[in-house]
Amino acid sequence: MKKFSLIFTIIIFQSVFSQQADFLKIRKYKVAFLDNQIKETSGLSFFNGKLYTFNDSGNQPQLFEIDRSSGNITNVLKINAENKDWEALTNDGSYFYIGDFGNNAGTRKDLKIYKVPFQTAEISNDEVKAINFYYPEQTDFTSKNTETNFDAEALIYLNGKLHLFTKEWSSKSTTHYVIDPQIYESQKAEKVESYPTGFVITDASYFDKKLYLIGYTKKTEVFLDIFNETAPGIFFKEAPQHYYLGSSLSIGQIEGVEVNESGVYISGEKFNSPLGGAKQSFYFIPKEKLKH
Repeated sequence: MKKFSLIFTIIIFQSVFSQQADFLKIRKYKVAFLDNQIKETSGLSFFNGKLYTFNDSGNQPQLFEIDRSSGNITNVLKINAENKDWEALTNDGSYFYIGDFGNNAGTRKDLKIYKVPFQTAEISNDEVKAINFYYPEQTDFTSKNTETNFDAEALIYLNGKLHLFTKEWSSKSTTHYVIDPQIYESQKAEKVESYPTGFVITDASYFDKKLYLIGYTKKTEVFLDIFNETAPGIFFKEAPQHYYLGSSLSIGQIEGVEVNESGVYISGEKFNSPLGGAKQSFYFIPKEKLKH
């Protein structure tokens, strides 16, 4: 009876909440299941036309090049850096930036972004540097597992800066911070703006003056918000285009989004729950399926 009640509650919640969003259920846009080597895919990034992903906390410090048509692994790049809790990936055309700032409990004081040279398609591991930062608003570091507002999994590079978007478990909002990639001693993240998304943000992408934020709720609902850039590096002055993508029970725990002129690429890690689950998956939504 308890299990039935929980299922009924989730169905009702999805029905009510999703009416506020455009439906863009991505199951029909699945390209493939991802290789078992990347069961915990946690982000996506295009670098010189090639698509890369990685596994999150505790896994090997590696980047995987994947074929966008099949999701197959075509190359593996080993990184000379600890994968304490990698959660985001972006680049500026010369360097990868890997966000080692996963912080579900809100206790970390060693937040960092690895800056990894990648000229001529080769990793320069002896030149990897760490960009250290902190949130000046955070004063309490006691453990608040999945209740903290100082977790993050989303990062983009824009206008010479790194732009981080928080995963706020308690407020169900996101805060936009800016970090200088040229400073390596500990720096405070500069708060720019916030937005009440109603779900936690697990990845970000920027393309053609639009910001794409993806994530989910504790009720397993997955959403994509698309914001217009109203001024350089400013996104939250207008309400976004809001899409409901489906449930983690059927599409996986969605952790990656990347966009190019063709459309939106999405990755989800393997998801298990008492109600069901899904294998790690790779999706592509053609741009014509999105509202303009």
